[in-house]
Amino acid sequence: MATPNYGYEKRQKELAKKKKKEEKLKTKAQRKTGEGEGEGAADEDGDASEQATEPGATPTPPAAG
Repeated sequence: MATPNYGYEKRQKELAKKKKKEEKLKTKAQRKTGEGEGEGAADEDGDASEQATEPGATPTPPAAG
């Protein structure tokens, strides 16, 4: 029977922890700069611009006024 690879499990846990910490710092920085007004606007990756426009599509500028 195969033995568990505890080193692999530990590494995956560390990577998950690091990713979560980076995401938390990113959201803190966005709040500090005032960009985090609409928290639901961004997807899990935190990149709302890719979600809003398709590749090759021309983005429309916001209406003036």
